[in-house]
Amino acid sequence: MAQAQVPVTVLTGYLGAGKTTLLNRILSEQHGKKYAVIVNEFGELGVDNDLVVNADEEVFEMNNGCICCTVRGDLIRIIEGLMKRKEKFDGILVETTGLADPGPVAQTFFTDEDVKARTRLDAIVTVVDAKHFLGQLEQGDEAEEQVAFADVILLNKTDLVSAEDLAKVEARIKSINPYARLHRTQKSQIELAAILDKGAFDLKRILEFEPDFLEHGHDHDHGDEVASLSFTADRPVDPDRFQKWMGALLQLRGGDILRSKGILAIDGAPRRYVFQGVHMMMDADWGSLWKDGEKRASKLVFIGRNLDAENLKRGFEDCLK
Repeated sequence: MAQAQVPVTVLTGYLGAGKTTLLNRILSEQHGKKYAVIVNEFGELGVDNDLVVNADEEVFEMNNGCICCTVRGDLIRIIEGLMKRKEKFDGILVETTGLADPGPVAQTFFTDEDVKARTRLDAIVTVVDAKHFLGQLEQGDEAEEQVAFADVILLNKTDLVSAEDLAKVEARIKSINPYARLHRTQKSQIELAAILDKGAFDLKRILEFEPDFLEHGHDHDHGDEVASLSFTADRPVDPDRFQKWMGALLQLRGGDILRSKGILAIDGAPRRYVFQGVHMMMDADWGSLWKDGEKRASKLVFIGRNLDAENLKRGFEDCLK
């Protein structure tokens, strides 16, 4: 019998946003589940080892170094080691302190066949500091990119800002990434069911998790800031043309395209075609059946920097029948 894939939750967020508080909550709450924790820059973390269930060797350290090589290599090595463990755990938490963006960690779950077979990326959860987020956007790309990658966002420290400022922060987050689920929190307090094992990154469940995915109609253009673009089409998509275009696009512009996702009506296919991408990596699978009489619309979303809306629109339209 095939071994069930272990869900992996990637926790990210700016320094001081409340990731460690969230991680400590997950580890100490009485939910009857066991988690292995992989952390980057262990020295900053301050997770008590005894908070982890059976904590002898459950917290693993990833060295900092070249993000593409060292971290990904470390992550693959640690996950392979975890999979040999006799006593099973219910999930893996990867905490990405010190990484500019969670992209390389997410990409690991696309690139390594063994890791892909035995684990599944469940969600990228980003903790945002409501008080400091707008200021952090001025300091560099990290805070913006972490929001762009997110499937679930915890807008934390909401008690430290006025209602007016909170609305501004929320609007800015939604202009970067209108597709993530947003939860307002204080001290990272949230029902863990809202963030763990949600299938937010799971192709099979993307529509259950995000039934309104096809409804969003955002089309932002913020110059070189991170922005989201979406395109819809009522005509069916030619799968070969789409694969060629998307493959070439991600190779060429994947550095700027932080996330891509889509639900496509493929010509003659009874099921939706669902895909998710992180930078240059893309994964796709057949989703749920189209119902009788249901309108077969395709929706394509890009979140990234310096996106050329006209060019992307033309490319997508060239894939239509």
